[in-house]
Amino acid sequence: MSEISFTFLGSGDPLGSGGRLQTCFHVAAPSGRFLIDCGATSMAAMKREGVDRNAIEAIFITHLHGDHIGGLPYFVLDAQLIAERTEPLVIAGPPGLEERLRAAMDVSFPGLSGVKQRFELQIVELEADRKTAIGPVDVTPTEVVHACGAPPYALRLDIDGKTLAYSGDTEWTDALFEVARGADLFVCESYFYEKAVPNHLNYRTLSSHRDELDCERLVITHMGEDMLSRLPDLDVEYARDGKRISI
Repeated sequence: MSEISFTFLGSGDPLGSGGRLQTCFHVAAPSGRFLIDCGATSMAAMKREGVDRNAIEAIFITHLHGDHIGGLPYFVLDAQLIAERTEPLVIAGPPGLEERLRAAMDVSFPGLSGVKQRFELQIVELEADRKTAIGPVDVTPTEVVHACGAPPYALRLDIDGKTLAYSGDTEWTDALFEVARGADLFVCESYFYEKAVPNHLNYRTLSSHRDELDCERLVITHMGEDMLSRLPDLDVEYARDGKRISI
């Protein structure tokens, strides 16, 4: 079984707590490379880490908030003007993705959505609980609890015999048991330490379910100032910008 490299290009919240960049993960597997989410700071993160943007075959989106999709217009523009991409690119995410992406492109750069790229840009809207093959990746989305004007997803991604799972942004839902089941890596948001708020998960709640999460490795991400101040006291692995995991 071949090794997969998983890099946290951005591990922060929307507001830059702790100076961290917004959500973006890079996966390099023997059979392909892809991103999970693409927050507004993702281009800087990719260039900082020396990521080959043209080698990225797909971008998987959990939900349609700016700190998870805000980097997409810049990725497309860079692919057209700087990276001179010629290979196809798939952007896959929840229903509403195409409309929101094209609107974001035109807000950022008026007329960008109407530009014909030198490469094929394919936008795929994923159906909840249905496994879909995107290149070498089998992606299964599960709807979670996070108000964003469209269905929010957690994702399971199967590639090269390994399973990567990511909660996206969500308050606690028992759906996460199935998302994490048998995963080699489960990345889960933990915005607050113990404060309970709608749409987000806190560390205390996650910890109370840790023994029920059937995953090989758990790493928390998307931490606000409250969580970052508690890092020395945590008994779970946590992300940081640039952290790389071999799976």
